[in-house]
Amino acid sequence: MESAEISSELRKGRNQLAFTVILGHAVKHVFNSSLPLLLTMLKSDMNLTATQYGVIAGIGRGTSGATTMVAGYLGERFANRAGLMLFVSLSMMGISYFLLGIAPSYWWVLAAMMLVGIGPSLYHPPAIASLSRKFPDRRGFAISLHGTGGSVGEMLGPIFVGLLTTEAFKVGSIISITYLVAFEWDEVLRISVVPALVFAVLVYLMMRNIPTADSETGSIREYFGDLGILLKDKIMLGLIFVTAFRAMGQASIMYFLPLYLFSSFAEGGLGKDQLTVGFYMAGAQVTGIAAQPIMGWLSDRYGRKIVLVPAMTLLGILYISLSFANDGLQLILNVLALGAFVYSLHTIFIAAAMDVAKGKAQSTVVSLIYGASFFGTVSPIIAGFLVDSYGIKSAFIYSGIVALFSTLILGTLKLPKTINQQELHS
Repeated sequence: MESAEISSELRKGRNQLAFTVILGHAVKHVFNSSLPLLLTMLKSDMNLTATQYGVIAGIGRGTSGATTMVAGYLGERFANRAGLMLFVSLSMMGISYFLLGIAPSYWWVLAAMMLVGIGPSLYHPPAIASLSRKFPDRRGFAISLHGTGGSVGEMLGPIFVGLLTTEAFKVGSIISITYLVAFEWDEVLRISVVPALVFAVLVYLMMRNIPTADSETGSIREYFGDLGILLKDKIMLGLIFVTAFRAMGQASIMYFLPLYLFSSFAEGGLGKDQLTVGFYMAGAQVTGIAAQPIMGWLSDRYGRKIVLVPAMTLLGILYISLSFANDGLQLILNVLALGAFVYSLHTIFIAAAMDVAKGKAQSTVVSLIYGASFFGTVSPIIAGFLVDSYGIKSAFIYSGIVALFSTLILGTLKLPKTINQQELHS
């Protein structure tokens, strides 16, 4: 069976590699998930329009998508130095957040957001490619575990921000806790540089002695040669377009759901405090922690498409239903259901793209799928314009329509069989 095909050298240190990459991914997403909530507070303090807020969000996604291709090359060329790249990624996140925290004006915020987008883009190509090379027999499951680490971070980030910025909150009507110290959003951004640097060093030290599986790419010419070959594949192009539209829908939800929860009733929002918003955003990830490895295993066993199409359909419907859900149980259930698919699907798309590439040019494939999120740059701006014109809930309907459109494209693609599918049919 497939276990006999994996050499002992390839197996050496791969569990430690998986643990380290997943830990780093969790830390990265603590930062990522903290940002939308912190930016909603920034919007309130600076009295920005929804369109200006969308531009801020779009700038960060734009630089992230644009620099992912560079990270893809570095991940291929220096596959044996993945630990160093992850160190740079986490360090840069902390430094860019510090710069955002000292921003005195809207234009400074825009400049800082350009840097904020670079740090995360450096993480995924080397991290996911390392897992894919070490786990060719369990690629979907391993990448999904990486995604689970991201979901844990996405769950914790908003809660940390809520706890740090909420001056007082009540549990029922019995317990009231008032913090001795409550930070402002800009203070949270400034102090975040410390844990970022600490974990950057930790991840580097944990990865430096792990044997790596080398890539076949040695030069820029070879990298772009691989890139050109991948882009000639119609199925790969289809996956890139599907990922691009899916990223557009997700980008709008990521920034406008917390804005909806945090904004006042007069602005069309629900007027919830920071901690409550933090718990809602954490809830959007709870179900994903369990769903990702399950969906990854199912996709390995029965195929990517049989998991992706129904899940993408449900995701689009759930986006739209946010605009109709009543505040309370309906909204809570809607947000919890979203969490099962938001990040789970992305990891399966990556595994599907690697299947199409037949295990070659791993970092390049990752950079293509993440680079497709560059199209998400314009999405928060479009959503912001719609919100200024038609109200906050219009962002949810827009996101749902975009997600369902991407599902239609996905339905036309003929994805290759996974290793396990081939065995089931042999």
